Amino acid sequence: MNPRFGTPPERGRRYIRRPGAYAVLWRDGQILVTHQAAPQPEFQLPGGGVEAGESPIQALHREVFEETGWRIAAPRRLGTFRRFTFMPEYDLWAEKLCMIYLAFPVRRLSAPTEPGHSAHWLDPREAVGLLGNPGDAAFVRGLIG
Repeated sequence: MNPRFGTPPERGRRYIRRPGAYAVLWRDGQILVTHQAAPQPEFQLPGGGVEAGESPIQALHREVFEETGWRIAAPRRLGTFRRFTFMPEYDLWAEKLCMIYLAFPVRRLSAPTEPGHSAHWLDPREAVGLLGNPGDAAFVRGLIG
């Protein structure tokens, strides 16, 4: 069973399972994170939902590019966690199955193409305190010791 972060599921509520791939993007002692302005402003690990017909690695490459403008290399899966949350952009309650990878940003091709996202380089210790998702923070904390 994968660890759970965040609030427990509400009894009697139906959740839709949403697999997603997210990356700790490490380069020169810093990590690249995304800041999402809405529905609530927060720093996040870049990544997102795996679409139908897409592998988690394909989703990871696509989502990281959309949210940061960077191409990545050498993704290595670190683990998975679950969280139960309301996703206002989809108007649904989701059981998010978050697959976390370590990857390396190799080339910036553009600004983020995902509306409301901006890319930021942070010291990993600073990122732990800023990431809005406790699961994201736990994986970064695990990498820095």
